[in-house]
Amino acid sequence: MIEVNGIVKSMAGRDAGRFFVVLRVQGDFAWLADGKMRPLERPKKKRLKHLQRTNRTVQAEEMMTNHKLRRTLSMLNQENGNGALVT
Repeated sequence: MIEVNGIVKSMAGRDAGRFFVVLRVQGDFAWLADGKMRPLERPKKKRLKHLQRTNRTVQAEEMMTNHKLRRTLSMLNQENGNGALVT
């Protein structure tokens, strides 16, 4: 189940393979931000079936600014090569 403050990986669309933080979930959709292409002020609406849940979450202080969010997600993108993040 995809939850708010969880980190997800996009599996479809032009942003496939990128990590996002879930800001809101409503029905079949989630609103996502990555701090760069999709800042906190302008989240992306994406269907839940196009997302893959990871075993990571983001603390509230890591989501205070787009810069902190980018830093958190960039660490995940660097670690993604080992495949250990996705559950």
